[in-house]
Order: sequence, then C-alpha cells, then structure tokens
Amino acid sequence: MSIVQALSLFLRSRMSDYEMEHGADDEMEDSGDESIDDHDDGATGRVNGREVYIPGISRALKRNEELEFDPNAYKLFHSFETTRPCLSFDIARDALGDTRTEESGPLECYLVAGTQAEKVRDNEIMVLGLKNLVGMSHDSDSESSEDSDDEDAEEEKSKKETPVLHSVSIAHYGGINRIRVNKLGDATVAAVWNDQKKVQLWNITGALADAQSMTGENRNSKMAKENPLFSFAGHRMEGYALGWSFLTKKNMCQGQLASGDNAKSLHIWHMREGGSWVVDSRGLSGHTGSVEDIQWSPSEAALLMSCSSDKSVRLWDSRVSGKEACVCVVNNAHASDVNVLSWNHHDSLIVTGGDDAALHVWSLKTIQSGQPVARFKQHTGPITSVEWHPTDTTTFIATGEDDQTSIWDIATETDTTAAGEADEEMAGVAPQLMFLHLGQKEVKEAHWHPQIPGLAMSTALNGFNVFKTINCYERPHGDSRAELM
Repeated sequence: MSIVQALSLFLRSRMSDYEMEHGADDEMEDSGDESIDDHDDGATGRVNGREVYIPGISRALKRNEELEFDPNAYKLFHSFETTRPCLSFDIARDALGDTRTEESGPLECYLVAGTQAEKVRDNEIMVLGLKNLVGMSHDSDSESSEDSDDEDAEEEKSKKETPVLHSVSIAHYGGINRIRVNKLGDATVAAVWNDQKKVQLWNITGALADAQSMTGENRNSKMAKENPLFSFAGHRMEGYALGWSFLTKKNMCQGQLASGDNAKSLHIWHMREGGSWVVDSRGLSGHTGSVEDIQWSPSEAALLMSCSSDKSVRLWDSRVSGKEACVCVVNNAHASDVNVLSWNHHDSLIVTGGDDAALHVWSLKTIQSGQPVARFKQHTGPITSVEWHPTDTTTFIATGEDDQTSIWDIATETDTTAAGEADEEMAGVAPQLMFLHLGQKEVKEAHWHPQIPGLAMSTALNGFNVFKTINCYERPHGDSRAELM
C-alpha cells in the first residue's frame, strides 16, 4: 500500500470566523480554489476528493488552510496527556497475551515514563495503564439519529468507547533523560538516566500491579516514598544512552545493562546472584564525542552497538575491556551527530538516525565497508528515535524534530504504471515510506508494543499518541519475512 492511501493528514480549505460572517474577498476565494484545484504548486495526489499533504514535498500551507485528521488512515487512534511532559518512555510487558488485536475487544497496555519538571524535586516515574482502547469505527452510515432513544444509545456507546488512563507515580529527584524497562525474574525494573549524572534502577513491580488493579474512570495515585534498588554515580557527566540486554550470558543472570554519557564514556552493568549489581568502572573507550544511544545484540549476549556525536557507530565485545573491546567502527556514518540506533530482532540489520535528518540502514555483513545498504531522507529535522518492528523484519518507525513520525518498509519497491513507468503522483517520495503520522509537537520517542502487533506509541511535548495504521503488518511472533540482506 502506498503512502497516498495511508497518510494521516489531508489538506482542506478553511475560512476564518470573520470570513464566514462577512464573506471572503476575491483574493481569499482565489487562494482557496487554487489550493484545491491547482496541482502545479506541489500537490501530491488526492484521496476521497481531498489533497494528500506530505511535508517537504507538498507546497507550504496557505493562510486559509489547515491539516485535517483522517480517521480512515487508522485502525486505532487515541491520545492522552500527563500532568507533566514525559519525553522518554518504555512499554512494560504484561500477562495479557502476545497477539492481541482491537478486533477481539478493547485493548489494554502499560507504559513507564519519566517527567521533565521545572523543579528537580517535582519529577516522577509514572506507570501508566491505558485501558479500553477501542478500534476506529469505519461505518459508512454516518447519518445522525432521528429520535431521542437513538441519541441516548449513541451517548451510552460513546461512554463505553472512551479510553481510560490509570497512573501510579513514584517520586524521583531530577529530570529523567531516558527510561528503559526490563523483566528480571518476577520483577519489572526500570533503568533511569537522570540529569543529576546518575543512572538508577527502580523496582516498579508494585506500581505496575497497582495500575493493573485500578478500575473505573481516570485515576492517579502516588506511592509512598520509594528508593532505587541501585544507583551508579560513576559517570562524569549526564547522558542519554541506555540499553538492556535481553539475553542470558554464560555464568550470568539475565540482568545486563549499558549506559553512556556526554563525556564519551560507556559502562557495562552486570547483575550477580542475589540481585546485587556491579558496574565496570573503567568502561569502554573509543568515542570522541558524547555517546547518544546503545543497543545490545538480540542474538549474541556479549555484543552491543553504540552511536555518538562524533558521527561514528561502534560495535563492542563486552567480554573485552578498554579500546580492544571495539571490534568494528564506522566513521562518518552520518554527516553529523548520530543520535539513535535500533538492532533488528530477526535479521543482521541496523537502522540509525542522525542530526542530518537522514535514516541509514546497515547490514552487519557489509558494515565494515562503511556504506549503508539504504539511505532515506524524508525528515527535515534531526532524528530523535528509531525502532524496528518486533515481528516484521523489514519495517521500522522513526521520529524527528520536524514533528513527524514515519513508518518505513525497506522491502517495498517503486509503484509503476501499466506502461512500467514510475507513478508521477509519488515523485519525490521514497516508495519505502509507508505512513506519516503528524499532529504532535517536539516528538521525542516512538515504540512498537511487543505484544500487540502493529500498535505504535509516541510521546511529544503535547502528550502521547497510541495508534495502529491501516497498512501496518500484524504478523504474529515468530512469523517474519524472509531475509532481505
């Protein structure tokens, strides 16, 4: 399915309240007509009689135009806000099943997020229970009810379909730069990078249980004073890079973590028997700029990858110490800072995003050549997050400072006409771009839900969005497409 069929926002002509009351002048009328009928100034195509708008490709919006949400582009869409911005979050696994869909009933899921309050003492770790997430209704019959009984029924139906937010807050000293969650035995643990130069581990099992047990309308509760399980103050500067390993290393428990800071340092954490933690104080050295992101290999317990503001991507072997631990380096992986990366769950592929607004896909089979296997440049601002789909080998999601969230399928080929020519309506748009989700401001992170195929979540300055697009694959776990690279 091409992006024309799946874009989330469409262009429409809009008259101001003053114009509706007093009438628009000729210039405004001409402008409105031009926006609808003239395709010479950057229009990309039409869907259901409306003009598809693609940032960076379509012309700039005019004074009497706005973007309109198109519900037909989604199977599910909900938005919600917290009391303070939560610009980093992760999804906590639950016991509700691994292949849930909105078609079998309202969905329920749990997030763990960190706040960025103006005062350091006002920050919180928030466990969020999103409940009663109902899919979009695409009924063609949209006629209004003619009698009061029908109206009452519609009102009752609307109440039943209203999403519910149950949250539990844990007081935290300092703004939270990044938060990542892992299941360690029976406990759910959140690793937190804060702006006080500390990386801490918090047991959020109780808060998660409280959020799951809540019923009724929206509620928030605060836990009694909690303390972290472990705190590491060995970083010389604050940072953002934080990543769990989800594999078991020989002679180790499943707890392995890595943290990187703005002082070029990268430290490896290990959980010992009994739940105690030890951190390699020497760390891994090699980057000449801040360590921006970290990902562990999904198949090799000792391998991890990092990216940096020094424009490089490095592959490390955690069994080795010092500079010798770096087994591969790609210098100038991007034209500027490399901000984020994600390691494919099923294939030897890495996707990176940089300050240059570019997305690069790398194959571990050829990465030493220093050349990515694919480059994409739809975004117009620095990339803030990337993540491969958990079950579909060739699909990933990305967010950028241009307020766009994009979904890509690197296996898609260019659409052609019957004569074998490329579709002119899609000129300038990469065929691998499957969806653009707009409407959020300062988007920072997006994640796929690991147990609800196709469900994505994103966070921004103006809140969270939870959505499933009409063209996103919903392959069950263990059913991924054939190897691409």
